[in-house]
Amino acid sequence: MRYLGAIDQGTTSTRFIIFDERGEIVSSAQIEHRQIFPQPGWVEHDAEEIWANVMKVVHSALAKASMDASALSGIGITNQRETVVAFNPKTGRVYHNAIVWQDLRTSGIVTRLRSRMDEGELTQRTGLRFSEYFSASKIVWLLENVRGLRQAMERGEVVFGTMDCFLVWRLTGRIVTDVTNASRYMLMDISKLDWDDGLLSLCGIRREALPEIVPSIGEVYGMADIDGCKVPVCGILGDQQAALFGQACFDEGQAKCTYGTGCFMLVNTGERLCHSKSGLLSTVAFQTRGEAPRYAIEGSVAIAGSLVQWTRDSLKMVRDVHELDDLAASVPDSGGVYIVPAFSGLLAPHWRSDARGVIAGLTSYVTRAHICRAVLEATAFQAYDIFHAIEADSGIGLSVLKVDGGLTNSAPLMAFQADILALPVVRPKIIETTALGAAFAAGLSVGIWQNRKNLASYWKEQIRWTPGMDEESRQEKIRFWHKAVSRTLDWAVKED
Repeated sequence: MRYLGAIDQGTTSTRFIIFDERGEIVSSAQIEHRQIFPQPGWVEHDAEEIWANVMKVVHSALAKASMDASALSGIGITNQRETVVAFNPKTGRVYHNAIVWQDLRTSGIVTRLRSRMDEGELTQRTGLRFSEYFSASKIVWLLENVRGLRQAMERGEVVFGTMDCFLVWRLTGRIVTDVTNASRYMLMDISKLDWDDGLLSLCGIRREALPEIVPSIGEVYGMADIDGCKVPVCGILGDQQAALFGQACFDEGQAKCTYGTGCFMLVNTGERLCHSKSGLLSTVAFQTRGEAPRYAIEGSVAIAGSLVQWTRDSLKMVRDVHELDDLAASVPDSGGVYIVPAFSGLLAPHWRSDARGVIAGLTSYVTRAHICRAVLEATAFQAYDIFHAIEADSGIGLSVLKVDGGLTNSAPLMAFQADILALPVVRPKIIETTALGAAFAAGLSVGIWQNRKNLASYWKEQIRWTPGMDEESRQEKIRFWHKAVSRTLDWAVKED
């Protein structure tokens, strides 16, 4: 039996999962890391803490499985995208905390960049929109605010990398990022799969300060030394692309939605690069060495699982997620309450950084249970908006939605999602699809599996939710949701 390891470096925690050659989980370990909030709207991570946690979970998972690193045929990596680490490749020094994808500090920089380039041109080049969400504005902020960093860049003493780049460098000494992560910098030409000189000039970033762009699959990036054992590091996918891959969405027209801290829906568009007219993003789904890239259309929601955490930790309304689920299931609907969790603006398909959260429809009839149900329904409504836009942009009529992530354990949420989409929602047997996608990529890279068709047989359905809501009720709920969304706009705007 051969084994693969997957480093899953996420927004709130880092995991290492060991899979066997049948795609079954053998062992896993997980450690949370600190969320650092220096100012309102700012979110940072300590890259050194994350690196230390990576090594801890690797050792812990190996110990649980009673194996040493020599048993691993390869290690794949999947990671939170867009989050930027600035580090010195010569000394190992990290110049500043990692700036996380959710961070909003760069709004002024984004406004400045938008004034210098037409957004349509940016979208044609990168598949993206001007937003604080992507890496480019975070790099500009670091250059403008970390003393001596621009001079360090001129001397070739800084690399700006996403977490995959940082971890591969720490593991192997090589400075690379795969095409899926590179496609989220807002600096890569999505057709050429290379850094765009015009965008580098716009942002004042030297090409030498960025990692080499490599395929996701089919290459060994280097050897990691784990307890004296040399293990190939092979296979990198950004977290949402890894979930798409782990859900066996290898072909055009297949879609998945991941419900985690945020909510992310991707549909594979094959070799066809689709540019959205509905506020969605074009991104690289994956690339195997020697093959054309596969593309995807993506819609992202910033607040999903984190709304559940907020209800628990900030409002103190429930003790845990299970209590919230039970309360939500105890009522037939939300009692007319709609929650739009625009805590840091709205992402796709609205892209309104001025939006802020709203709870609408409160009456004296409403109970704690109704609020809890509205918390869950908020994620389903946001996913509906993305789903509707994806179908319009891609011309693909989806017949089923594969789902994964921690929130898929909520039966009330998944049942409502099927109702509001009027579409079956399917959860696989292995819901750790992000890590599984990284393991699939690693296994293909070292020859455990010969091609993607071999992998499709490892995907197994566990549970299916089918729609049961009548169309009139569905449309009424959607109408009131959009009414609530309209109430969030123009909130974070300074009055003259």
